[in-house]
Amino acid sequence: MKTIKLQFKNAEGLSLSARLEQPVDKRPLAYAIFAHCFTCTKNLMAVTNISRALTAKGIAVLRFDFTGLGESEGDFADTNFSSNVEDLVSAASHLTEHYEAPRIIIGHSLGGAAVLIAAGRIPSIEAVATLGAPADPPHVKHLFQNSLEEIESTGEAVVSLSGRPFKIKKQFIDDLEGTDLASRLKALKKPLLILHSPQDETVDISNAEKIYINAMHPKSYISLDGADHLLSNKEDSLYVGSMIASWAARYVDLSTDKPDLRTSRQVVVRNEKGKGFLSEIMANGHYFMADEPKEIGGTDLAGTPYDLLVAALGACTAITIRMYANHKNIPLEEVKVHMTREKRHAADADNTDDPASKMEYIDLDLELHGNLTEEQRQGILRIAHKCPVHKSLVNGLTVNANLL
Repeated sequence: MKTIKLQFKNAEGLSLSARLEQPVDKRPLAYAIFAHCFTCTKNLMAVTNISRALTAKGIAVLRFDFTGLGESEGDFADTNFSSNVEDLVSAASHLTEHYEAPRIIIGHSLGGAAVLIAAGRIPSIEAVATLGAPADPPHVKHLFQNSLEEIESTGEAVVSLSGRPFKIKKQFIDDLEGTDLASRLKALKKPLLILHSPQDETVDISNAEKIYINAMHPKSYISLDGADHLLSNKEDSLYVGSMIASWAARYVDLSTDKPDLRTSRQVVVRNEKGKGFLSEIMANGHYFMADEPKEIGGTDLAGTPYDLLVAALGACTAITIRMYANHKNIPLEEVKVHMTREKRHAADADNTDDPASKMEYIDLDLELHGNLTEEQRQGILRIAHKCPVHKSLVNGLTVNANLL
């Protein structure tokens, strides 16, 4: 994931701090905007993890701090829900002018309610996703319920939110009260994905039901069972990112058949400081990851490089067998390739105490299903040794490394 630090101006001329995260090959298939939760920032770990999962699927993500929060200019006390919507529209304008018009918009908590309104004002948006979003913006008032009387009587109050002091003015309350999200939802008419946890103690799950009922089709719901409101568990936020990317592909063209979306390299692998051994891979427009087990310092969020090597052999073997069966009209219903890799001594090794005497072996067992004769089964076994990857591994490879 390539991160670009940038700034853009909002409707009031204030500079908002942002991060644009691009896929490993630096050629995004689509651009998305992420709106963080109330009083949060773009650097919330869940936001970073969701962005990481999206970029792994080829989707670039712009995440930014709303006015008066994080590294953005302005006074939070002078902002409101409507200004958050305006900030999102400004973010979309910046992407359109300098990169590409955003086609996906994602919002968390109150940011989720904001994207439901902003999406209607951004013509390029083709898919909308919300995470733990309230069905009514005034729902946020419960966070400073004990200060509402003071806000009403004096016009403002300092409240503690997530252990930090924030000044809330009456205009913020009035703006929330004046927002009719239900009618906006009916007019949205864009694909909507609602993600919510049944255990969310900040925004009750009933809000997801209300959003779903008021929204027009196509609409989808995913339960984030066991997750908390802030998606503090890394696996939960990575799951959210991957689900959004998979769902969006149904409504947003993420195909890689356009020349300007191709990279000059077949495969690009990126490892970034701060992510340990977790590496992102782009292979001819397809995205996946590699990692190492936790016991050697990895995060175990993906298979190891050797897992991928063995898997490549298995996939090539299965494909070669399928081609052979189709060509020979063999009634092969299914083939499973079971594989293990290990180092062990050759049968004729002279010195078994010498580590160098060990050789690497990949044991490959074929599980064949179908009404096959023994002759057909033996023919499949013979062809299994002739797949291209098998030949490359057995015959040897020459790898040339250069600096770019």
